[in-house]
Amino acid sequence: MRTLLLTFALSFTATAADWTTFGHDPQRSGWATEETTISRDNVSTMVLKWKAKLPNESYSLSALTAPVVASGVSTAKGVRTAVYVAGIGGTVFALDSETGEQLWTRAFKYRIQPGKGGFQGTFLCPDGITATPVIDKSTEILYVIAADGALYGLDLGSGAIRYGPVQFVASYAKAWSLSLVDGVVYTTLSQGCGAGLSGFYGVDVRDRHHPVVHQLLLSNTDTAGMWGRGGPVIGDNGRVYGSTADGKFDPAAGDYSNTVISASLPNLNLLDYYLPLNWDYLRKKDLDLGSASPVYFGWRNRRLVATGTKEAVVSLLDAESLGGADHQTTLYSSPQLGNEKAICCEGLGIWGGLSTARDLQGQTWLYVPMGGPPTRTAPPTFFYKNGDTPHGSIMAFKVVADEKTQNPKLEAAWISGDFDLPDPPVIANGVLFALATGENAVQKGGEKNRFTNTHPAILRALDVGTGKELFNSKDSIASWVHFSGLAVANGQVYVVDHDSNVYAFALPAKQ
Repeated sequence: MRTLLLTFALSFTATAADWTTFGHDPQRSGWATEETTISRDNVSTMVLKWKAKLPNESYSLSALTAPVVASGVSTAKGVRTAVYVAGIGGTVFALDSETGEQLWTRAFKYRIQPGKGGFQGTFLCPDGITATPVIDKSTEILYVIAADGALYGLDLGSGAIRYGPVQFVASYAKAWSLSLVDGVVYTTLSQGCGAGLSGFYGVDVRDRHHPVVHQLLLSNTDTAGMWGRGGPVIGDNGRVYGSTADGKFDPAAGDYSNTVISASLPNLNLLDYYLPLNWDYLRKKDLDLGSASPVYFGWRNRRLVATGTKEAVVSLLDAESLGGADHQTTLYSSPQLGNEKAICCEGLGIWGGLSTARDLQGQTWLYVPMGGPPTRTAPPTFFYKNGDTPHGSIMAFKVVADEKTQNPKLEAAWISGDFDLPDPPVIANGVLFALATGENAVQKGGEKNRFTNTHPAILRALDVGTGKELFNSKDSIASWVHFSGLAVANGQVYVVDHDSNVYAFALPAKQ
């Protein structure tokens, strides 16, 4: 059998244990395949190495992007491993991974001001940098989309502008995590912010004087947003994938809401889609697919896409034929795993993105961040349970073969202890890291309500095979965080919070 997942890291440029993009790789696996320092045996000794307060003023629910990391960077202070985050206020920061000291900053100035659209200036359209940057180690460039929609390439070591600005997306659009494959930077848009229509966007950055921009627009209004944390999910098969949110489904008119979409690289031509059989119910209840990024991975001799919804259903799709001949047939769909209330806007169900890894025995795993408790009507039978989960959990499943069809299906393995709203997990050398964000996700009552009843975020490490807790950061993190992500690189775990702090957790220094 071919071990497809182990080869995916070769489809983009990275070195050492760098974390160059959201979710580690273009497939958004969340699997730090190169990590060897942290292990199940020593993670319990992990400590807060440093905390850096950045001069970035949060806006509404937004503060800093998820971190990305590059090693061997030549800076004015010598060769360093650098951690990069972008602030909603318009500044990119590079930090020394050993101390948290600022290596450089780059602040963008805008000649265009945001408009007065329906969502503009709210938590849905926060008028700032929203997309996690991406690192190109081959050219030593960090790509970032400024609030005015321009793409910049910044020198990793100095922050000098080496590419752009190139107008990539609409000004004050809401872009999601960047990805870089074969010289093309990709992103997705959602919510119609800045009048930017939802869809896939790509720009060829190989010739700075001849940028070529491609778009695949999936809505005629502000609907069908792909607002899963990972943005574009890119396979090793020349395709990009994304899940869309509520709105019209009318292919003849170009509206592809509540679907999983695949498009060709680099031209972004529509290739395929999957539409759930209950898509109209999902639309009416606002339980769409757009809340969580899918993940692309290999299993046996198949290429698969796993997707989750606010309805709390996980589906496995054939990456080459998402919904089969009728566009509505999955290889496997789970029962409802959570969100028994069937409500959209309290953080229940699956949000952020799914993660995957393969253990030393060759078993493929799928990890699901679940908001709220598991369903009581038909709960999955987990072999390992780690306590009650009234606020949320990480659910772990083995991807196994159906005895009759030999198609993939999910086998419940373990459920974590309680997570106060989990972010997408990451996996490193037998350890699963996930953040309990502590945010208030109840949208009723408006944005002001979201700042009440919050709790400081907690970083937790779990055994990937049982879900048993191995590490808990306790009161190390000062505040909650909304829509973030972790990075693991060179034996350190990086976290951000809503107070614009960056944290580095690591094993104790050797005496």
